[in-house]
Amino acid sequence: MPDQRPLYERIYAIVRQIPRGKVTSYGQIARLVGDCSAQMIGFAMAGLKPGTDVPWQRVINAQGKVSPRIGFGGLLQREMLEEEGVEFDAEGRVDFERFGWLGN
Repeated sequence: MPDQRPLYERIYAIVRQIPRGKVTSYGQIARLVGDCSAQMIGFAMAGLKPGTDVPWQRVINAQGKVSPRIGFGGLLQREMLEEEGVEFDAEGRVDFERFGWLGN
């Protein structure tokens, strides 16, 4: 039986599963949720309010980079990820082989 919860609730439930020190892409979250796009995931992340329990910083773009966010900002996201132990290369990319999360 398909999950009947509203789309954003389903998105946030999956993002909450991403462990500390791991990242995933907007597209991977879209695949796990089903019936939505990476762009929809971006809209859901952008709609979060400060202080949320959803670890939005762990969702990055398919190139392994943080995406600018209105209200949060890419620099803050990178700092939060680095505090979790996620490393960036000289071009500002995260190695998905090392730090990627694919879901359950």
